[in-house]
Amino acid sequence: MEIEEFIRKAKKLATLVRAPLYRRGLVLGVAAGIEHEKLLRSHPCRTLVDIGANRGQFALVARRCWPEARIYSFEPLEAPCGRFRKLFAGDSRVHLFPVGIAPERQRRGIHLSRREDSSSLLPMGTQSEFFPGTEEAGRVEVEVGPLGEWVSAAEIDSPAFLKIDVQGYEAEVLRGCLPLLACFSYVYVEASFVELYRGQALADEVIRFLQESGFRLAGIYNLGYAATGTAVQGDFFFGRESSAAA
Repeated sequence: MEIEEFIRKAKKLATLVRAPLYRRGLVLGVAAGIEHEKLLRSHPCRTLVDIGANRGQFALVARRCWPEARIYSFEPLEAPCGRFRKLFAGDSRVHLFPVGIAPERQRRGIHLSRREDSSSLLPMGTQSEFFPGTEEAGRVEVEVGPLGEWVSAAEIDSPAFLKIDVQGYEAEVLRGCLPLLACFSYVYVEASFVELYRGQALADEVIRFLQESGFRLAGIYNLGYAATGTAVQGDFFFGRESSAAA
């Protein structure tokens, strides 16, 4: 497994250095999430709402695939926000909000991981068992609230793409996106088959919520497996009934 992971990372690095935009990301310590590139290129987008932006790994790929799209990114942690701002300095179509999305406006404690992109608004569960090196390393208070507190329906031009990568907090984020969910043609959300964070909604609950909201599951990408072969998590792509086949 270690050799396979080394080969995967080497291939990714070789791809990143060939694209000027991605090379800029590497210089600033941001490796673009190129595993999402094929999916993004196959769907048009004028507005991206990027929840759980971290350093800008997803937004960087989105900018390359959708050069004219307006991007609204949300990241509550200060350190990755700093990297994100440097990465997109001068890009007037990218807007970063240093907050998290939740059903209610409030201050909440976020559980910091030794790997910042594994930090969560939920307590750690089995996360570090499946992903060593992601143990809890502290806690800080952050601001959270409904998506509509920062972005209005008028600012979400169609076709719009909602991306969610929030380490177990997916169901609460989706509730925080109501009623603006109706503005989106596509939803792309990381979800888990096992409880990595205590109290998280699992993949079947996330799927059910989105189906009840008028979306259809159109694909599952980037599946991750435990050493035993058990599926742990993946990226779930949904389209509105009228756009899922687009």
